[in-house]
Amino acid sequence: MIIQRQEDVTPKVLDAYKNIEDPRLREIVASLVKHLHAFAREVHLTEEEFQAGTALVARMGQMTNATHNEVVLMAGSLGLSALVCLLNNGNNGQTETTANLLGPFWRMNSPATQNGGSIVRSPTPGPAIFVDAWVKDSNGNPIAGAEVDVWHSSPEGFYEQQDPKQADMNLRGKFVTDAEGHFWFRSVKPAGYPIPVDGPVGDLVRAGKRHNFRPAHLHFLIFKEGFKTLISQIYSNDDDRLETDVQFGVTRALIANYVRHEGNAPAPDVQGEWYSLEQVFVMEPGKSQLPKPPIQ
Repeated sequence: MIIQRQEDVTPKVLDAYKNIEDPRLREIVASLVKHLHAFAREVHLTEEEFQAGTALVARMGQMTNATHNEVVLMAGSLGLSALVCLLNNGNNGQTETTANLLGPFWRMNSPATQNGGSIVRSPTPGPAIFVDAWVKDSNGNPIAGAEVDVWHSSPEGFYEQQDPKQADMNLRGKFVTDAEGHFWFRSVKPAGYPIPVDGPVGDLVRAGKRHNFRPAHLHFLIFKEGFKTLISQIYSNDDDRLETDVQFGVTRALIANYVRHEGNAPAPDVQGEWYSLEQVFVMEPGKSQLPKPPIQ
């Protein structure tokens, strides 16, 4: 087909890619072409806007390196990461789920830690938190022997990769659930934090007159053969940015009750204010695999 007018472009492109052998790839490419072309027609994309858009995509790639992933950040800021997560968990988007975003700061090989141990590996001022959590299947049965990666930001809002004051692997640990599917540990209560806004994501956030903060949360990655790997974030109910998370990650099922206490802590070295948290995670049957760390 020789193109004579703009209406000819879409069928010409679709025809060109109809011989892709992989049926799923063929389906995705065809849908991508249709939606991209429909978007350009709907907004009547100008040449200048197209050039600016391609420059933005190029800049995201240029800013992505071993310590920062602007593409992942943009996907979160457009709600795409949250949507994909919810579409693929909770019985394929039909029910609530304890699945959530991976985030950019997960690392492989967190230190193995005994249940009841602390993941504070260098001086980290802040109120102590004692976490009790259980891993169950969709029928409510405990899952024993699940490996649980835990990581979170400091009370100042920094992950250890970002903060030279923190020791390597500070506020990270790997636990194994017991016969009751139970694991428990001690840490410090995390704080919310800003996402970087020195690139295209920042331009988008400022254009929307939005703040660039994530509410406080703990990260969990739970692995057990025979179950889909569960990635989760547990948000603090006392954070005033739950409704306005810049990455659209907060779901009702993952707002937990971080209970504040005064005195009588589970550990004798804790004086004054401390917190407790109880949480149940539900794993779905599926393929067990670990994600690729977003940054090194």
